[in-house]
Amino acid sequence: MGRDGQLPLFETKAAKGRLLFGLYAVSTFVGICLICVYRLTHLPEEGEVGRWPWIGLFLSELWYILYWFVILSVRWSPIYRNTFKDRLTQRYEKVLPGIDIFVCTANPIIEPPTMVINTVLSVMAYDYQPEKLSIYLSNDGGSCLTFYALLEASQFSKLWLPFCKKFKVEPRCPEAYFSSTLKPHHDDPLMAEEWSSIKKLYKDMRNRIEAVMNMGQITEEIRKQHKGFGEWNLASEPQNHQTILQILIDGRDGKAVDVEGQPLPTLIYLSREKRPKYHHNFKAGAMNALIRVSSRISNGEIILNVDCDMYSNNSESVRDALCFFMDEETGHEIAYVQFPQCFNNITKNDLYANSLNVCMEVELAGFDSNGGPSYIGTGCFHRRETLCGKKYGEKCEREQTTRNNNERIEENASVLEEIGKVLASCSYEDYTQWGKEMGLKYGCPVEDTLTGLSIQCRGWKSIYFTPERKAFLGVAPTTLLQTLIQHKRWSEGDFQIFLSSHCPFTYGHKMIPLKLQISYCLFLLLAPNCLPTLYYVAIPSLCLLKGISLFPKISSLWILPFAYVMSSSCAYSLGEFIWCGGTLLGWWNDQRMWVFKRTTSYFFGFSETILKQLGFAKSSFAVTSKVADEEESKRFEKEVMEFGAPSPMFTILAALALLNLFAFIGGIKRMIMDVPAHVLDSLLLQLLLCGVLVFINLPVYQGLFLQKDASRVPYSVTYQSIAFTLLACSIALY
Repeated sequence: MGRDGQLPLFETKAAKGRLLFGLYAVSTFVGICLICVYRLTHLPEEGEVGRWPWIGLFLSELWYILYWFVILSVRWSPIYRNTFKDRLTQRYEKVLPGIDIFVCTANPIIEPPTMVINTVLSVMAYDYQPEKLSIYLSNDGGSCLTFYALLEASQFSKLWLPFCKKFKVEPRCPEAYFSSTLKPHHDDPLMAEEWSSIKKLYKDMRNRIEAVMNMGQITEEIRKQHKGFGEWNLASEPQNHQTILQILIDGRDGKAVDVEGQPLPTLIYLSREKRPKYHHNFKAGAMNALIRVSSRISNGEIILNVDCDMYSNNSESVRDALCFFMDEETGHEIAYVQFPQCFNNITKNDLYANSLNVCMEVELAGFDSNGGPSYIGTGCFHRRETLCGKKYGEKCEREQTTRNNNERIEENASVLEEIGKVLASCSYEDYTQWGKEMGLKYGCPVEDTLTGLSIQCRGWKSIYFTPERKAFLGVAPTTLLQTLIQHKRWSEGDFQIFLSSHCPFTYGHKMIPLKLQISYCLFLLLAPNCLPTLYYVAIPSLCLLKGISLFPKISSLWILPFAYVMSSSCAYSLGEFIWCGGTLLGWWNDQRMWVFKRTTSYFFGFSETILKQLGFAKSSFAVTSKVADEEESKRFEKEVMEFGAPSPMFTILAALALLNLFAFIGGIKRMIMDVPAHVLDSLLLQLLLCGVLVFINLPVYQGLFLQKDASRVPYSVTYQSIAFTLLACSIALY
C-alpha cells in the first residue's frame, strides 16, 4: 500500500532462480581458489623455461577473477518492475505533465531522413494528450534535406495520428507497421480502406523524400512550400552556419489540428549554430541546446530522448514512465527511467552479438537492484530539473502535483524562434555551467554514462523498466567493422571515466552505494580486459609451439578445478543467453564476438585512452552508419561475416587467427611425432584451448582464403597478418 493508503503505481519483483545462481557462484569460487593455489604452488623455478609465461598467465587469471567478482555483484539479485497504468489514468489523467521528446540526428547520408521521420512520427503518435506532447528534431548535420523530410512528415502526421488512434495501431512507426502488416484487416472494411489509403500516401511521401535525397538538393518549387528553407541562404556549410529553428506545428495554435479536428503535438526543427572556432561537443552539445530551447517553448516536466534510429514500438511507454515519476511513495526521488535498447534488424543467430540481450535483460536489472541503472543515451525519460543540475532534496517531493501542467509560454511562434536561436548559439554556453554542472556532461565519448552517474551522485534515483512489449526498436550495425568501432568508442569513453575525477569510487564516494560503484566497473573496465585476453589468446599458443606446458597434466587432480571453472562458466553463460531469448548458435557468435571485441575494440579503446591521458590524442566521436548496400544486406541476412574494408583491427584479428591455426597444427604434429603419451598428458588442455580459438576464428579463415566477393579480408590485411604471424612464430621457436 502506498502513501495515504493508495495502491502504488508500480511494483518491484526479485528475479527467480537465484538459488541455482548462488550454487554456481559458490562452486565456481571454490574452483577459482584452487586454481590460485595451483598457480602459486607449481610456479616454475627461477631460470626454468616457462616461468615468465606462467607468471603472465597467472596475472591474467587474477584480472579475470577480479572482473568476475564485478560481474557477480551485478548479477546477484536483479529486479524487475511492473506498472499499473490504469491507476495512473484514474488519479492523474487531468494533471499529467508535459512531455518534451528529443530526437537527435547528425548526418543525412548515414542516417537517412526517411528513417529519422519514422522515429518522429512514432513518438508523435504516443497514446497521450497531444497538447502535452512536444517533439524536437535536432539536426546536427544542418541539412536542408532533413528539414524537407520533417516538413513532409508534419503534413502526413495529420492523417497518420488519427489512423493510429482510431485502430489502435502498433507499432506507430509507418515503415515498421506497413512492413509487418502486409495486408489490411479484411474483417473490418473501414480499416481495410483506410489502411490502403494511408499506405499509399506514406509510400508517396517516402518516394518524394528519396527523390530529393537522390538529387542532393532542394528545388525552387519545394523551397516555396515553407519560409524555413530561406535559412539555408545564409548557411555556408554543415559545420559553419547560424542557428536554424522552425516551429512546424505549433500545438498552442487552435488551427493545428489533424483531419478529424483533434489537436496535434508541437513539432520543432532545430539545427544549432556551428562555427569552426567553437567545439560543438557532439551529441551532448546538441542535447543541451535542446534542453535550453525547449525550456522556452514548451518546458515539459519530463524529457524523453531517443536516437533517430530508435522508433517507438509501444505507444504506452510514456504512461509506463509516468507510473514511476508520479508514484506517491517514491516518485519524487526518481530522476530518470531507462528503457532497454533493442533492435529490429538482428539476424536469427545474432551474427555480431549486437542484440545485447544479456546486458539489457540481466545486467541493467542488476544495476537497478544495486542503486539504479546507468543512463545509456537513448530510450530514457528524464525529469527536466535533474538534467538542469538540481540536487535531490526534500523540497522536491511531490513538486509535480503543485505545478500548473497546462502552463504555456504566451509569445507567438516567431518570437519564440528568435529567442530559441539565441539559446542555441555557439557562444551561449561561454562562462556558464553547461556541460559541467548543467545538462549533459562534456569531454567524454560516452556522455550518457557520465551524466547518469552525476545525477545519481546528486542524490537522485533511477529506474530500469523492461515492458513486455519492447518500448523502442533501433538499427544495429550490419558489418563487423561498424560493430568493432562502436564498441571501441564505448569502451574508450567508459575507461576515460574510470581514470578521471568522475571515477565512481572517488566521485561517488558516500554519494551512491558501494555496490553501485562496483557495478559501474562492469562497463568502465571493459577496455583493460584487452590485455589479459590478448595474453591468453597468444601466449599459450606460442608456448604450445615450443612445447612449454602452462596448465596441469591430464593425469593430475589439479586439472579438475580448471575443467570445472571453464565448463561451469560456459554452461551458465549458455543457460543465461538462452533464457534471454537467444539461440545456441547465437551464443557461440556471442563468444566469438567476446574474443573479437577484447582483442581489437577494447585494445584500441585502451590505447587511445592512455594516449589521451598523456596528451597525445584528442576526443572524437564516430557516428555508426545506419545504411548498407543491397549486396551487403543480403550477406548480413545470410549471416556471412563482412570484412571488406582494410583496418588495423582486421590485421590483429587475422594475425591472431593464423597464429592459433599454426600453433594448433604444430601441436598436432608434436603429438604425432614426439612421445604421444607425454604430449597428450602435459599439453592437451593447451591444445584444446588453441583448438577452441581456431574454431572461433573460422569466419576469419573464410574471409582470408575462401570469400571472393567484396566481403573478403583485403589482400593488404592478409599479407600483413601472415608476416606478423610468421615473425611471432619464429621468435617463439628461436
